[in-house]
Amino acid sequence: MSGKVTIYNVALKADVSLATVSRVLNNPEKVKKETRERVLKVIDELGYRPSAIARGLASRKTTTVGVLVSDVTRASVAEMLGGISDIALKYKYAVKLFTCPEGIDYPELVKTIIAEQVDGLLVLNDELEHEDLELLIKTCRINEVAVVLANVLYDDESVLSVNIDYEKASYQITKLMIEQGRKDIYMLSTVRTYNVNQKKELGYEKAMKEANLKPRVFRTSGDTTINTVHFKNFFKSEKVDGAIGVRDSIAVSFLNNARNNNYKVPEEIVVAGFQNTKYAMLARPRLTSVDIPVYDLGAKAMRLLTKLMKKEETEEIKVILDHHLKRRESF
Repeated sequence: MSGKVTIYNVALKADVSLATVSRVLNNPEKVKKETRERVLKVIDELGYRPSAIARGLASRKTTTVGVLVSDVTRASVAEMLGGISDIALKYKYAVKLFTCPEGIDYPELVKTIIAEQVDGLLVLNDELEHEDLELLIKTCRINEVAVVLANVLYDDESVLSVNIDYEKASYQITKLMIEQGRKDIYMLSTVRTYNVNQKKELGYEKAMKEANLKPRVFRTSGDTTINTVHFKNFFKSEKVDGAIGVRDSIAVSFLNNARNNNYKVPEEIVVAGFQNTKYAMLARPRLTSVDIPVYDLGAKAMRLLTKLMKKEETEEIKVILDHHLKRRESF
């Protein structure tokens, strides 16, 4: 192996946690013979020389939690971090932020998170592919790092998570538009894949098909400078009387472009968004939006993580928080 051999390399190859390697070094009698021999064999093969820090890992707690996000500039992420920080402060945990932008070496990022020796990890990144999320959770389990997902969907029933029912919320708002007589309703979604947005699309499509209407998903960027160009072209060719943005910022950009193209909102086109952020209040007309308790998502996830890190029992595995529709002038 090229480069310096670390305790992480040993743990990864032996398929054990960092703490187990440390116990083999410090208290070998507390480790099963089979596991102990496997770890010692890997140590010998790699030529590993333990540091003082590595020897102390078996009992060391950092009282630090990691938070993995994709984009800290998103309004919902910032608000969720507020909920996390408040609860972390209450329980005297420090928070360390990890970002996962597009194009990053993801396996290397996972190694970095583990190497930082966090006691627990909150995953806020809803862009992760299933296999990436699987790698992260497996690695955390091996290294005895507690994990809770916030606003991230994952089908493993043993992984704690906090979400809202996005499919139901999207179905409800689409159905309301249909009941108002709207027929050419578009879902304004993202080009990049977000698992929560996929649920929103499913709810929208279900309501449209039940009404024998054709679902139409228009994909654009979350970047306003880009989606503004997309929407200008959209109005040149599409017939529309209703639109639902997967984010408030996308819905507001659409609303502004509709007005610039001489459409009256809400008389000719009704528009709604998701998250009920500051963008909804600043829009003119003000934007109707699905109010998601983003702060509470972060706070609840941090409370659950605290229980896991303290090895306390919890009956809450898949937590679904309530949502409601905040009606304003746009719909």
